[in-house]
Amino acid sequence: MAVTQPPTGPHGVSTGPNVAARRLFADLPRRYDALAELLSFGQNRRWRAEMVDHISAPRDGVILDVATGTAGVAISLARRTRARVVGIDLTETMLRRGATNLQRHRLADRVHLMVGRAEQLPFADETFDALTFTYLLRYVADPAATLAEMARVVKPGGLVASLEFMVPPRRLWRALWWMYTRLLLPAAGRAFGMEWYEVGRFLGPSISGFYRRRPVASVVAAWQDAGFTGVGVRTMSLGGGIVMWGRKRDH
Repeated sequence: MAVTQPPTGPHGVSTGPNVAARRLFADLPRRYDALAELLSFGQNRRWRAEMVDHISAPRDGVILDVATGTAGVAISLARRTRARVVGIDLTETMLRRGATNLQRHRLADRVHLMVGRAEQLPFADETFDALTFTYLLRYVADPAATLAEMARVVKPGGLVASLEFMVPPRRLWRALWWMYTRLLLPAAGRAFGMEWYEVGRFLGPSISGFYRRRPVASVVAAWQDAGFTGVGVRTMSLGGGIVMWGRKRDH
């Protein structure tokens, strides 16, 4: 399956605040899925399932998966629903691995992958019946504006859900999390290659910095300001992950 390039012009992806994210993930696709599970102690799969549980769409509907990466969430959505799925991501190498995964799961006819930015989605207003995004808001310059852009392409009443890392709120687990993300994760990453060492070294400070600037309550408020109602939050794995969900406000 081919990976679709975005149109030229305002939806281009070669400049802007996403460049660092593209550089970080460009060399990871070959072992990304296995190592994501290993380095999250197997929790990534469980978190992803919780997020997908909050999504539904009609049989003839279309779901958008933003920051789809190697298409793991897109595959889960295609299995859970009978809707078609569009996955969009900045990094073409990740998408090519995703295309291989779709072929292996025999889902290439129901999931379409394309290169693009969450901040400037190349779709018309109210195109999608539902939307998911994973590990995204830490990589954009303006999370509130990005949420508003994602809301723009969802039909009124459509379901939206997200998955993100989190800093554990309890002091003991937070201290253990800090040691893991600052010491063990980079060391484990180094064992699998320099590119994974860089990810391991980046991840902990990135997560801490995001929630220092934007506590969970402010993220919920940003969802609401973007036009989502009934916003729910579930912290998972002692606070290591967080799933959020809501519904696009009716006109």
